[in-house]
Amino acid sequence: MTKIIVTAQVEDAAAWEEGFRTNGELFRSQTVYRVEFTHNEANEVAVCFEPEDFDRFMEIFGSPATGEAMEADGVKRETVKVYVMDKEFTP
Repeated sequence: MTKIIVTAQVEDAAAWEEGFRTNGELFRSQTVYRVEFTHNEANEVAVCFEPEDFDRFMEIFGSPATGEAMEADGVKRETVKVYVMDKEFTP
């Protein structure tokens, strides 16, 4: 499965996490069943998704429903960055 890392600035990290945890139905529609995430005191968040269907994930990630969820959670949309992990190195 492909890993996708999303980073962003949020208004308030604690409030973001509370809202983020209510988005289970949206994540399941994106074929995501496990999410890893973190945030720091500077209100920066990083989220790792492993969707079963990359194309479905990206389609819904760009949808109005995802935009509304981000807005409700206090995500500063102009700061969102998406990284698709497409390289690997085994030391």
